[in-house]
Amino acid sequence: MAAIEQITADAFTIPTDAPEADGTFAWSATTLVVVEVRGGGETGLGYTYTSGTAAKLIATALADCVRGRDATDPPGAWRAMQRAVRNIGREGIAATAISAVDVALWDLKAKLLGQPLAPLLGRYREEVPIYGSGGFTTYSDEQLASQLGGWVERDGCRFVKMKVGTDPGRDPHRVAVAKRAIGDRALFVDANGAFSRREALGFAQLFAAEQDVRWFEEPVSSDDLDGLRWLRDRAPSRMEIAAGEYGYTLDYIRRMLEAGAVDVQQADASRCGGVTGFLQAGALCEAFGIDLSGHCAPALHLHAACAVPRFRHLEWFHDHVRIEAMLFDGAPVPSNGVIRPDLSRPGLGLAFKRQDAERYRA
Repeated sequence: MAAIEQITADAFTIPTDAPEADGTFAWSATTLVVVEVRGGGETGLGYTYTSGTAAKLIATALADCVRGRDATDPPGAWRAMQRAVRNIGREGIAATAISAVDVALWDLKAKLLGQPLAPLLGRYREEVPIYGSGGFTTYSDEQLASQLGGWVERDGCRFVKMKVGTDPGRDPHRVAVAKRAIGDRALFVDANGAFSRREALGFAQLFAAEQDVRWFEEPVSSDDLDGLRWLRDRAPSRMEIAAGEYGYTLDYIRRMLEAGAVDVQQADASRCGGVTGFLQAGALCEAFGIDLSGHCAPALHLHAACAVPRFRHLEWFHDHVRIEAMLFDGAPVPSNGVIRPDLSRPGLGLAFKRQDAERYRA
């Protein structure tokens, strides 16, 4: 048995390349927490986008409960970590910390076995569709059109997503700008919970009628399951309601599915328990007959997304794509609207460029 010997975690804060905001929040930097787990002569790599305080939790409570365990048994370590955070709460910081460690453990297991992760998990597909995502409410019309149009022309994306909700009076104009930039490709909008139920329904009807918007993400708060279901029942027939990126536990995702709140369930492996949690979310979606869509962190999700039966697509989110290209060797590159795992490299196929990251150390 190869034992887990050491767990380290470091935080890095990377400024955005321009001011960014969505319907309920604004930010100027993104914090990346990187985990390395050593055992059996190999090092597993994992990460999450969260507060830098997660690094301390990883280096203390989580490291204590994982160290010495079998390095080829990530689900066993996952269960131990869930129990270790019982008294501080499983959601939020704890969930993101567990997610990063779990990803590193799966990367380590695959490296110990000399395999890329996707075939080790078992593949339903060999490539993963992506949708370009950004279109922040801080962007000018020119920035919005350039970014969304670039995903279509350069990367071949069949779907693109933009933010709405900061200034609702301008949103119909901004959505029209976006639709002109992408032509016949599908346009998605994301309000990040900015609207009331009736406001959201009004915009759903307007966006669908005028610009053929196909996807409305978090039109109301994702905690308002009744509101999401209310909108799902009343939205135009060609428009899907989506939510779930803030699901830190399997219980949250199960409740959302039981409520019939979404047409497409979202989950984020950097929040919902890593590869282990993401596969569990996929199993729930299969049971409920609902497609799963991966939220952000495309390089982290790629191999696990190949192993989910009802998988729709993966978010090619501007901030994370930029960071992963800067700081990880082996980050995927789109071609014709899809990304593919590099099966010539073991594990996730990623190597952290620590020297390049040092200037961003938090």
